[in-house]
Amino acid sequence: MARLEMRRRCTWRIFQSIEYAGEQDHLRLNRFFDYLMTYFTPSSSKERDFLNRILSEPEMTKDPKLEKSSTYESVVVPDSYMGPRLSFPLLPDHATVLLEAFKQEQHLHAHYVLRLLHETQKYLTQLPNITSISTCCSKEITVCGDLHGQLNDLFLIFYKNGLPSPQKPYVFNGDFVDRGKWSIEVLIILFAFLLIYPKEVHLNRGNHEDYMINLRYGFTKEVIRKYKILSPLTQKRKNSKVELYGSKFGRSSLLRGSDSSNKTALSQQLQDSIQAEQEMCRRLAGNNPSLVSSATTAEVGVRSCESVHFEEDDIQQVIDILWSDPIPQNGCQMNQERGGGCYFGPDVTKEILQKHGLQFIIRSHECKPDGYEVCHDRKVITVFSASNYYTEGSNRGAYLKLGPDLNPHIIQYQANKAARKLTMTQRISLVEESAYLVLKEKVFAHRSQLIAAFKGFDKTNTGMITLDDWAKALESVLQLGLPWRMLRAQLVSHLISRKLDYKLWLKQIVTEQWSSTEERLQSSLLENIYRNLSNLETVFSIIDSDHSGLISHEEFHHTFRLFSSHMNIDISDENIEDLACSIDFNKDGNIDFNEFLEAFRLVRKPSL
Repeated sequence: MARLEMRRRCTWRIFQSIEYAGEQDHLRLNRFFDYLMTYFTPSSSKERDFLNRILSEPEMTKDPKLEKSSTYESVVVPDSYMGPRLSFPLLPDHATVLLEAFKQEQHLHAHYVLRLLHETQKYLTQLPNITSISTCCSKEITVCGDLHGQLNDLFLIFYKNGLPSPQKPYVFNGDFVDRGKWSIEVLIILFAFLLIYPKEVHLNRGNHEDYMINLRYGFTKEVIRKYKILSPLTQKRKNSKVELYGSKFGRSSLLRGSDSSNKTALSQQLQDSIQAEQEMCRRLAGNNPSLVSSATTAEVGVRSCESVHFEEDDIQQVIDILWSDPIPQNGCQMNQERGGGCYFGPDVTKEILQKHGLQFIIRSHECKPDGYEVCHDRKVITVFSASNYYTEGSNRGAYLKLGPDLNPHIIQYQANKAARKLTMTQRISLVEESAYLVLKEKVFAHRSQLIAAFKGFDKTNTGMITLDDWAKALESVLQLGLPWRMLRAQLVSHLISRKLDYKLWLKQIVTEQWSSTEERLQSSLLENIYRNLSNLETVFSIIDSDHSGLISHEEFHHTFRLFSSHMNIDISDENIEDLACSIDFNKDGNIDFNEFLEAFRLVRKPSL
């Protein structure tokens, strides 16, 4: 059992370290956009035009229909539509119809989605940032953590606990979308119940209720994939966006949709919003307990971008609220693993609770193996509701119930039926396999850097290094904070005189299969591109303003020139053109970015 537990902890650490490394990378990308807006001087009019496309709203088509306050009216539901239908104001039966339809994997027509967003926006704009919820003798409040687009978890919560109702109030504590395949359905269900039971359903914002995060982690792609062909409105409006604003500890305060009638104001608003978030990312919390004190009181006002600019203190507090994590040690320090927010210790929690007359804090934001975690002398409770978050069997989900006595009661579950039947050994072995595959892909993406690090320890150029030096080199390059020597049994299969042939090890650990680009471009460039695929996908999503999935050779060229410094890639114009030609498979002058991603996809080496 002890060995199994150690394997489980190592596996968990792999997943968590790589997840947090991706978040650090995302915040670095934010700072890259900040650099473009603040310091970069375009070298030509074409480059300037290209930057304007990235940093401002595209030109909107003038259409009288789009100028109506209710844009859903522009989308007609055809008689042939066989999915669920809604009428407003919504009733409990509408929510039941939606749940049954989504269980059958039906889609809600774009007309109803837009109407639902319109009504939700009207409701949310009337609310304060902070909501007080009371319990009474006949009621328990249910608190759900991160769902991340995992519809089966939401179904299971409703099955075990009951649907939202006047007798069954719910708080959904942010991070509704991204990563999972059913983010839009989860959001539709939550918005529907919010409108049906506004006094009993409460939505808080997480760090994934954010436009740039959604571009990177899947929600934007999901919406485009599911609703682009249903709604001509989305094609006309091109880069229209929906954002949720609020607070993880406070209240969802605003659901904002772009209004096509004022392009200039929107362009400035977008730049102000992005620049504010970049400033927020730069000013990460230092060793100052007062930052956490102000952040966790939930007294920060998250205000509408339409009317008020963020002030620096507000911005800092918002990112601290949305990105911070508790730690066992006293004090407050920079959250280096995530790259944003703070770590706060039990002394900080105690100070906050005493200052504001609170008993404890319920927060989410962190995946936990058991679906929850209690720390800081039981004064901080983390609730995470997305089971199997990293892979099948990786974790349970949980939700929390509070009665009048405010004693938290935690319910755990496993939404995957197959995972429920696995023994502990089978589950750990299955999760291990996925974790080490992800880790090997990370090793591949840094091959050239690892070779250089290994050679630094190989003073006599024998091609052999000790396991200690192997572990030091891996950590110096990957910086994942992993116990590499403990992982040796899974990563290193063969030693010679207790030393490792590092070139052979790198060759064996991952086999890559590329398209014809491999014949044209040097290995280090391929690794850099692979290492930055998520960043590139985010940037290309912004450039592809009509959501066609296509960008021109010229746009591709400008992107790589601007992005090369961010990725530390030394790439010539000839290399860029060769790369563009290699992945323009039908030679029509446009690049299908999905094909671009496929061209750099890593596949596993088949067993011999």
